[in-house]
Amino acid sequence: MRLAVDAMGGDNAPESIIKGCELALETYSDLKISLVGKEEEIKKFITPSDRVEIIHTDVTIDNDDSPVKAVRRKRDSSMVLAVQQVKEGKADAAISAGNTGALMAAGLLIVGRIKGIERPALSPMLPTLGGDGFLLLDVGANMDAKASHLLQYALMGDVYMKKVRKVDQPRIGLLNVGTEAGKGTELTKEVYELLENSSMNFVGNIESRDLLEGVADVVVCDGFSGNLVLKTIEGTALSLFSLLKGELTSSFKNKLAAGVLKPAFKKVKLKMDYSEYGGAGLFGLGAPVIKAHGSSDARGFFSAIKQANTMFEEQVVSTIQQELQEKNGQKES
Repeated sequence: MRLAVDAMGGDNAPESIIKGCELALETYSDLKISLVGKEEEIKKFITPSDRVEIIHTDVTIDNDDSPVKAVRRKRDSSMVLAVQQVKEGKADAAISAGNTGALMAAGLLIVGRIKGIERPALSPMLPTLGGDGFLLLDVGANMDAKASHLLQYALMGDVYMKKVRKVDQPRIGLLNVGTEAGKGTELTKEVYELLENSSMNFVGNIESRDLLEGVADVVVCDGFSGNLVLKTIEGTALSLFSLLKGELTSSFKNKLAAGVLKPAFKKVKLKMDYSEYGGAGLFGLGAPVIKAHGSSDARGFFSAIKQANTMFEEQVVSTIQQELQEKNGQKES
């Protein structure tokens, strides 16, 4: 696989981005990477290799840039050029840890949607207590959604979990304020009926308090609700680790106890660290485009590359296309 990487996107670019790429190059012998960004900065951290290409540009998209305007006006930015590599067939997938809205806009305007998909979804894997994780669609690509959009989110999530996570019958849940079928807004009631009548393994409404218990493999919702859930989980995890660290270093006795429990705490942190699950895929686009977390360290960015590589190898995009064609054929007949 050839991967196009926005080397300048994210809080820790380009060092952490490049270190994550080098981890991936060590792991995948057939991987080739095109690093897009400031050549002088990239060369400070990259080890020269015939598997690495540098595409120079001085232009970057900042986090406070207006997404659509930035993509249209900064066509020679590192992010846009990385996505353009996919459009031109020079790369199989693209990754950026930069401006989320701009990456979504670039994906839509440059790569385009899969035929039949009305709206793409920004879809991260999030941790569960059991360690398997769950896929949440959507976390911000579309603040307003129709019932048909959420049905398509479920379909794409079902394909991803089967092909990438190797779950035979993914449990599909609908995020709601209660588990009863009649709960929620008119949108969620309509989506509930659509999912119940689908061929997917729909397990009903899911309350946000149960998400980390692993009650579903795929959870669908509108982008507004999903973004709130995502930020709440991230913030709670960070606050909890910070609280534990403060308590365990507050006295000599606690420090001794912390030394004994350190291996156990590391396991807990690893299990609940969302960066270990990769980036958020822009599901519904015509090629894999992955949004890595803005604060990704080398390991976090490597996880995003791992996700892109698996999506490519398992042909997730073409499988979604095939599933849509089959569903549409069934409707017509």
